[in-house]
Amino acid sequence: MALSHDTCKGLSELGRQQVASLCQRLAETGELGEIDAVYTSLSTRTIETCEQLAAVLPSTYQSECDWCESHPGESEGLLWEDIEVRYPRRAGKADPFERRIPGSETWVEVYARVGKRLNRLPLEHPGQQVVVVTHGGVVGASFVALGDIPVGKATAFIAETRNTSITEWRHSEGEWRLVRFNDAAHLV
Repeated sequence: MALSHDTCKGLSELGRQQVASLCQRLAETGELGEIDAVYTSLSTRTIETCEQLAAVLPSTYQSECDWCESHPGESEGLLWEDIEVRYPRRAGKADPFERRIPGSETWVEVYARVGKRLNRLPLEHPGQQVVVVTHGGVVGASFVALGDIPVGKATAFIAETRNTSITEWRHSEGEWRLVRFNDAAHLV
């Protein structure tokens, strides 16, 4: 179902279980070290995730729309099957430049929005450890903005991103480096 921060109903029971597993893992391993700042999207499910992770992350966080998934426009609340029927793709494949749904963002617009926000983090938090609780689309955007992946290839990362997985980027000496992608060891 296409949901934005306006209509998200929060985590499912499965989602709460996945976050509990992540929380247990992070408590046991301490692998994230000291966290200086936490950000989240405006979505109820990411805010709920932050609140559930308060045992292992700072309990204060900042919610921003820049960390949101693609804004769905007129497809808000529709099932994915209905979206495909009502708003078919041109040429039958995904085009990151196409605005196939009225009022929605193109993937290129999402990548630009998220990329700008990601690139402000080291300026706002020099030398600090920052956690962003967000969505698969934002993870895909990170590969475009930080990893120089062509926009047409980023949807592959979005499709592979598992819920509650960890993707870690490190900024050092003016460059970004991918440390890990899609780490969901706590879900096995």
